[in-house]
Amino acid sequence: MRYQTDKALFKEKDTALPDPDEASQFLAEHPEMEFIDLLLIDMNGIVRGKRVEKDKLPKAYEHGIALPISIYGMNIKGNPVEETGLGLEIGESDAICFPVAGSLTTQPWQKRPIAQLLLEMYEDPQTPFFGDPRMILRRLVRQIKDKGLTPVSAFELEFYLIDSQESGQAPLPPISPVTGRRPENTQVYSLDDLDEYSEFLTGIIDAAREQGLPADTIVAESAPGQFEINLTHTNDPLAACDYALLLKRVIKQVAHEHELDTTFMAKPYADQAGNGMHVHISLVDEEGNNVFQPPENGEMTDTLRWALGGMLALMPDYMAILCPNINSYRRFSPDFYVPNAATWGVENRTTALRIPGDAPEATRIEHRVAGADANPYLMMSALLASVLYGIENKIEPSEPIVGNAYDKEIEFDALPTNLRDALRVLSQSEPMREYLGTDFVDVFVTCKEKELEEFEQHITGLEYDWYLHAF
Repeated sequence: MRYQTDKALFKEKDTALPDPDEASQFLAEHPEMEFIDLLLIDMNGIVRGKRVEKDKLPKAYEHGIALPISIYGMNIKGNPVEETGLGLEIGESDAICFPVAGSLTTQPWQKRPIAQLLLEMYEDPQTPFFGDPRMILRRLVRQIKDKGLTPVSAFELEFYLIDSQESGQAPLPPISPVTGRRPENTQVYSLDDLDEYSEFLTGIIDAAREQGLPADTIVAESAPGQFEINLTHTNDPLAACDYALLLKRVIKQVAHEHELDTTFMAKPYADQAGNGMHVHISLVDEEGNNVFQPPENGEMTDTLRWALGGMLALMPDYMAILCPNINSYRRFSPDFYVPNAATWGVENRTTALRIPGDAPEATRIEHRVAGADANPYLMMSALLASVLYGIENKIEPSEPIVGNAYDKEIEFDALPTNLRDALRVLSQSEPMREYLGTDFVDVFVTCKEKELEEFEQHITGLEYDWYLHAF
């Protein structure tokens, strides 16, 4: 296939070139800086880019920085998938990347003074590149704002602390710096478990604050070495995703400072809970009013119902975005509070969509399906696309679930339970092609299908145990 940006998808409001004065002001405030890390987020949510000397920073703002288009046709291992048409077929050509305004900041974990700067890819200064997940989200946000609505959102991230391990081997929980032992269990919300790793966790909050990331809550989860960090809400979905992505980077780097390792792998342990990534979403009107807030009679607003309806109706279609890897689907078990059906309920953590029981003015939808291995920009894009779909088509939701959703016999479209089925549903989804862009969907599906093909050609140790001498 040949890449082609459909310029009809984008409008002038979808571009946001930065003010070059931002660079000169930053360098004046930080004369000690030596290098700048230029960060571009690929389809998998992996940080790529290059490191440049600080005198190249003004050029990046004024003229952009060239990076290979093939970055958006890479598999999880960082190898270009030639079937996407983004590699050798177009001569491994570059596109121009411009800074994300306001993202230039220090990196407190670096031993030398090195800053970092987020980038976005453009086909030309007026045309965002179709394969850049941040650009896809920028377009979806504009479409919602064209309706006089602004999304308010916040992410919750789960991760494991682990010891470094041999390639291909299961990880181990880290040795506690307090007890000198590996934890065998944990108590959810335990303050003792937080105390054991207090220096590491405090280091995360300190580094996040220095980078302007609004991380505000840390809790111990229900497995050894597992924690959750919450971000405060913002009325800028792009910023919310920036915060989530950059917080992952902070967690990894601070862990290395403490001679620890981390993983956001969806299911690193077969017998423990997986890592999820939840997001809370509401919509405010042009006066700042929450359009999900129920009136005095307590009934749901039309907008909330339709948003729920769209999210539920398209959930099978965007499952491959929420769970983009083979390992992603190992999370799904009722024993570990991972919803496996397109359900919703009020103050119900067994459902895919939860309406928290807070004050009416804080009414929102918590989406509880995605793994921590999902790309935040693509996840948010898919959710906003489904909200738009629900509002534009006035989709009514199913009945809410009361009680344990796993025990209910419910008639609805089942969610895909493996990557192959999820990719097939996404590939055939006309709404997702319309909202995310048909070329992007094709590239995403192609990359993931090639990963699946390579995975399935690998013979596992379990197969030798079961079959080598069985026949």
